[in-house]
Amino acid sequence: MLTNMLILKALTLAALAVMPVSGALKYKGVDWSSVVVEEKAGRSYKTTNDQTKPLEVILKESGVNTVRQRIWVNPADGNYNLAYNLQIAKRAKAAGLDIYLDLHYSDTWADPAHQKIPAGWPTDIENLSWKLYNYTLDVSNQFATAEITPSIISIGNEIRGGFLWPTGRYDQLNNIARLLNSAAFGIKDSKLSPKPKIMIHLDNGWDWGTQEWFYSSVLSEGPLSISDFDMMGVSFYPFYGSSATLANLKSSLSNMAQKWNKELVVAETNWPNSCPSPAYPFPSDLRDIPISATGQTTFMQKVAAIVAGVKNGNGIFYWEPAWVDNQGLGSSCSSNTMFSYPGTELSSLDVFTSI
Repeated sequence: MLTNMLILKALTLAALAVMPVSGALKYKGVDWSSVVVEEKAGRSYKTTNDQTKPLEVILKESGVNTVRQRIWVNPADGNYNLAYNLQIAKRAKAAGLDIYLDLHYSDTWADPAHQKIPAGWPTDIENLSWKLYNYTLDVSNQFATAEITPSIISIGNEIRGGFLWPTGRYDQLNNIARLLNSAAFGIKDSKLSPKPKIMIHLDNGWDWGTQEWFYSSVLSEGPLSISDFDMMGVSFYPFYGSSATLANLKSSLSNMAQKWNKELVVAETNWPNSCPSPAYPFPSDLRDIPISATGQTTFMQKVAAIVAGVKNGNGIFYWEPAWVDNQGLGSSCSSNTMFSYPGTELSSLDVFTSI
């Protein structure tokens, strides 16, 4: 009997170790950058009980408390520029949502394979640093003028290979450090009050070697101080390779917390509800999760539990759950959104009430 009780207790503790604690995370969010793009395409959004509502209202009712928005400098069609972002941020604020600005510092996508300097910006480090400072200061001040104070501003997007290429490429570590310092002080010197948390965001959050190399290398250069920023954000996508395990994510975040003592956020993640032909095998400790809306809920709960269980872990953001005209979201899966086409909420969106 005693042996059975001990086994039962061990199993209970093991279950509790992977279960999320409701309210444990400060930031429970989604990236909703494409909301106006979708609305212009004629899309509208419905709840699970078929009520048509603005997306921000559905998000709020589903437990989301913060929305992430990407800003491009001068995109050809205007989508995701500063004016676009002010427009949707006003809607988010009116719905009671906090804002997380993701500054791409490019006219288009910035990610590990693309970090192009905006058109017309200088390329020498002196003038580029000054331009970056003033651009970041202007964006911050325009939000202050609109009486919108973001909770978080990320200075760059997935920058493990650097940003503002070629000047700030991975082999120009001192330039990266100077540029990040300039961007950080564009926020610090702004009229925003209270000041947003400043985030540096890398991809492959499961890869401690990448995180350790980037921060140790860049911080050792001198221009960027550990006190210049508050948060470390990571992307965690499970469908680009078998190494993106939950175990590796936990280990990487734990090491980051121990070494740098910064707030930690999974800034981008998602899980498929349909994936008939994945390009890569799914990681070993995620293969039992269904490819479905139920699976999306389970995946988010597991990742949230890892973040909440790490020192200073305080947020998770699902990337573009409502972009129904791009349901694959860049992956080999056919749908990773939390809305079915053309815009009905799936049950998985309510996961934010339980993390």
